[in-house]
Amino acid sequence: METSTRFLHATEMGVGAWAWGDKLIWNYGGSYTNEDVRGAFDISLEKGVRLVDTAEVYGRGRSERLIGEFLKESEVPVLLATKFMPYPWRFRKKALLRSLRRSLERLDVEAIDLYQIHWPIPPISIETWMNELAIAVQEGLTRTVGVSNYDQSQMLQAYSALARHDIPLASNQVEYHLLDRRAEKNGLLARCHELDIRFIAYSPLGMGLLTGKYTVDSPPPGMRGRRFSKILPKLPPLLKLMTQIGQDHGGKSNAQVALNWLICKGTMPIPGAKNTKQAEANAGALGWKLTEDQVAALDEASEAFTKE
Repeated sequence: METSTRFLHATEMGVGAWAWGDKLIWNYGGSYTNEDVRGAFDISLEKGVRLVDTAEVYGRGRSERLIGEFLKESEVPVLLATKFMPYPWRFRKKALLRSLRRSLERLDVEAIDLYQIHWPIPPISIETWMNELAIAVQEGLTRTVGVSNYDQSQMLQAYSALARHDIPLASNQVEYHLLDRRAEKNGLLARCHELDIRFIAYSPLGMGLLTGKYTVDSPPPGMRGRRFSKILPKLPPLLKLMTQIGQDHGGKSNAQVALNWLICKGTMPIPGAKNTKQAEANAGALGWKLTEDQVAALDEASEAFTKE
């Protein structure tokens, strides 16, 4: 079973499909279209980014349906990851297998590569959901299983529960980037490395803040602008350093530096991409590495944003 998780460790970067179909936060259908998203999918695959991460709740299933449509017209192998949302009213354990089958229908595939529990939401116990994930593997509905947003204690419970079925916990997907290094500071990242659990970093560009696109005078639109109003004034020194480091590597962008920093930390970032331009830019983070001194400099510059 150990070999089943090897593909995750061999995958340096994926693409996150949260924005594919999401109108509330990402303005799908307004600032970008189906054609834009399809372009992002195609370019990601063309540039060697083969893992696509989605969830049943993204766009209320629309993200999965779009990916299913894209897959029909693609001959390139794709690694598929999606997630189950354990809403409190999903108190019957069979809800997981029903939801997985519905995800498979929307994706129009017989099985996926990684099925994850989206959040550790009570009242159903972690062990109960892990037992259901084990059944999903045994029935051939998913190749591997993982969790998302689990802290170290919750992750260890999941790891132990799956181990009783001789099934490894393949991954833990957590927010992690230069503006939020809690997973590194609290030991979660190190424990993932120790237990051979692939750390998948979501929102790797800090929801756009690390691209250098936004400033105090030009904040992100809507909810993101309000959320990051206190961070924006402190960003310029970090962004300046990222620009300098990017120049040392032949003109890499701030976003590419931020993604490469995550790869150097031993994680798999899954940046979103709404169009071909963004997908191509994300792929520019591959094929080179920051030096140890550059990683250390970015660590130091990012301390101002660290949340304990």
